[in-house]
Amino acid sequence: MTVLITGATGFVGTALVDRIVREGRWKVRAAARHGMGTLPPGVERVQCEVGPSTAWERALDGVQVVIHLAARVHVMRERARDALAQFRRVNVAGTLNLAGQAATAGVHRFLYLSSAKVNGESGLYGEADAPAPQDAYAVSKHEAEVGLCQIGATTRMEVVIIRPPLVYGHGARANFGALMRAVARGVPLPLGAVDNRRSLVGLDNLVDFIVTCATHPDAANETFLVSDGEDLSTPDLIRRLGRAMGRPVRLPPVPPALLLQAATWVGRRDVAKRLIGSLQLDITKAKRQLGWSPPVSVDEGLRRAVAPR
Repeated sequence: MTVLITGATGFVGTALVDRIVREGRWKVRAAARHGMGTLPPGVERVQCEVGPSTAWERALDGVQVVIHLAARVHVMRERARDALAQFRRVNVAGTLNLAGQAATAGVHRFLYLSSAKVNGESGLYGEADAPAPQDAYAVSKHEAEVGLCQIGATTRMEVVIIRPPLVYGHGARANFGALMRAVARGVPLPLGAVDNRRSLVGLDNLVDFIVTCATHPDAANETFLVSDGEDLSTPDLIRRLGRAMGRPVRLPPVPPALLLQAATWVGRRDVAKRLIGSLQLDITKAKRQLGWSPPVSVDEGLRRAVAPR
């Protein structure tokens, strides 16, 4: 089987390509922008940038499965005047352009890495819950999902949608990377009074789930939430991260309301809300329908995340 992976040199893509190459079951064709990252020997590289007019014919030739990871990701400090338009150009128009050409080329299955942010920013969610995207990134991901489902309903190509929460692992950036750096430096984190629950997914668990969904017959035309299956409070995550790093942690117990107020003053309210709020994913569907369970524990996932390479 030949699989085309977009975003193949990114955080998730690199780990996915390495896993597939290591197992040797599939032939990998990797789509990546010019000059972005390196690939293992034996992986065919095609230069493609996801956009509304990209021509994918050569990249799709002989491909049975597309795993679409490439996206304009959530931007912590957005500078675009019309952020939604920028997200839509890549995440909606670019995705649907690729999917339409994939269906025409006879691709059997199109797997799309979406985001739990499609469900919302706080609460306990299952696949049956109505989407409630709240920022431009999440809106674009949801719109892409809707378009993909329409393509799946009107062609012979199967569509699989995966919505992960925050992904952690070696090389993680954004919020988890900042948290790792703070713990490594021994910075006091005033989160000791936070009592929340958040679902996370380790990189190896996400990759394992993607591989499962690429071929499992019961994944066809379905949407799945995925996580480690163990929800953590923010203080618990920091303590376990500290143990994995062999570093002591300091968690002064500042009231969450005060943290939120202070974060609002400095323009970081959204970051604070994620640190003190709850977001939990019910992965019962993935377990029952696909027989999948996370192969790597949270503590082992954190150990792998901080291990030197």
